[in-house]
Amino acid sequence: MNDLTGSRAAGMEKRNENDNAVYVKRIVLDVLKPHLPNALEFSRTIAGLGGDYRVRLTVIEVDEQTETLQVVVDGSAIDFDAVQTSINSMGGSIHSIDEVEVQSEVDAGRG
Repeated sequence: MNDLTGSRAAGMEKRNENDNAVYVKRIVLDVLKPHLPNALEFSRTIAGLGGDYRVRLTVIEVDEQTETLQVVVDGSAIDFDAVQTSINSMGGSIHSIDEVEVQSEVDAGRG
């Protein structure tokens, strides 16, 4: 079983070995959730976690009691822990992180 919260890129801001800030900009998740909440409410809840989050949700498969989704979250600094907690609180579970984009930024205040 994968530990999805143990990654250095999992949180909103981390520091790399050069002490540069590293931000998660995009994450693609394979998610299993019950039929309720519906896809619109599920997406809105995740989008509401960040000031600039954009969420794209695609229903991949529908079973009698669950839906398999691909959830794409884009933002300037995605807080993965908050996304994961929100998905879990809505009865969902993350099966895998299928894609991630991170960006390192030099701290402008350093001299």
